[in-house]
Amino acid sequence: MPLVPFDALPADARTWVFAASRPLDDADAATLLAPVDAYLATWKAHGAPLTVGRELREGRFLVVGIDQRTAGASGCSIDALYRTLQGLEATLGTSLVSGGRVFWRSDDGTVHGGTRAEFAAAASRGEVGPETQVFDTTVGSVGALATGFERRAADSWHGQLLASPR
Repeated sequence: MPLVPFDALPADARTWVFAASRPLDDADAATLLAPVDAYLATWKAHGAPLTVGRELREGRFLVVGIDQRTAGASGCSIDALYRTLQGLEATLGTSLVSGGRVFWRSDDGTVHGGTRAEFAAAASRGEVGPETQVFDTTVGSVGALATGFERRAADSWHGQLLASPR
């Protein structure tokens, strides 16, 4: 199956969100998306072509979705996607596949990223709080992406990082 527009994927399509540790400008986005599109256009699992879409959000979040009604991704095929992204990290000067980062939107609309400790420190300084919009990169489906990717910290697992130490 071909690479399809992301919005053509069904709500139950499986998703992976890869977050760049820094914002990507237009040139960086092109450097990222060209090889990603080339990979996705030929992505197969056990020889079966996958129906897949992708989108770049906020200049930071690469979202890849697979319509598992046609065929599901295998562990090996997912590993190959990760290797493709890891190969682009040095060129882009950003991390794409490492975990442990937290992303939030400041009052001026800027998306910030940092470690959990950095987010907790920002909370202790009053820079983020329960109403701060955060990004949940663990969403696992297109439907969950639509309803839970960006939400208040108080309504997300991020809320546990807001608690002040006793």
